[in-house]
Amino acid sequence: MWQTLEKCRLCPRECGVNRNQNKRGVCGATGEIKVAKAYLHRWEEPPISGTNGSGTVFFSHCNLKCLFCQNYKISQEGYGQTVTVEKLADIFMHLQNKGAHNINLVTPTIYIPQIRDAILLAREKGLKLPIVYNTNAYERVEALRLLDGLIDIYLPDLKYYDDGLAIRYSSAPGYFFHATRAILEMFRQVGEARFDGNGIMTGGLMIRHLLLPGKLEDSKKILDWIKDNLPLGVYVNLMSQYTPYYKAIKYAELNKKVDAKEYDALIDYFLNIGLENGFVQEGESACEEFIPDFDLEGLE
Repeated sequence: MWQTLEKCRLCPRECGVNRNQNKRGVCGATGEIKVAKAYLHRWEEPPISGTNGSGTVFFSHCNLKCLFCQNYKISQEGYGQTVTVEKLADIFMHLQNKGAHNINLVTPTIYIPQIRDAILLAREKGLKLPIVYNTNAYERVEALRLLDGLIDIYLPDLKYYDDGLAIRYSSAPGYFFHATRAILEMFRQVGEARFDGNGIMTGGLMIRHLLLPGKLEDSKKILDWIKDNLPLGVYVNLMSQYTPYYKAIKYAELNKKVDAKEYDALIDYFLNIGLENGFVQEGESACEEFIPDFDLEGLE
């Protein structure tokens, strides 16, 4: 399956470089796996983090170029440490031994073939935890199908409806087209959210959406799409945590936090159109203290 990296088309950019010869795609990654942190993360959605924490693996590099990325140190600047497939499988096992509720793969898109092999190897070693695919949703359906049967929980962040916003803020043409097709494929694979007796998510789809300042109408269109294309009971996390970060401070419309009235209006809209299950955030979530310290923890 690693031959898919020889002319890489894992994501919608389809840049076609030979990453197996250490050439870098638009994402910045070669064929080597690069990880910046692996630890018990306690600030995900309650059904994901639970009481023990989510066994979160932060991958370096990204196929989006978000101006406001809070993880820019790893996504855009590529900070991290190279690991083998065998080491990645061992990281999964270490997180399981520490009591994690799941294995949470953050920004995994560009490493799909390597991750697939690591999951299969970890399963042979005794990995029992659900696998969470935590993604910006800029995915190709064909690539996601390589993971069919291996991912238990899909956690896509559906960012934009308007293509102009996607291009301006993330350099991601065709974002909504690709992301929505991908989410429908994710739902086909895993279905609606399922939980154990303690309220911990064990399988299914949960969608995230981050409200950007002044972009309430775009967010409403995203909720309309969810309502029209997925069951009304789909779980949606409406996030208010936007904080001006990275290059956002150079853009007047992004260099501010989300207005509380806009966020309340989005919650009201969610309820008014008949969506049933969701999570909301308190205002204090919009601060830098919730951003992980990328220090190579868990890679020793």
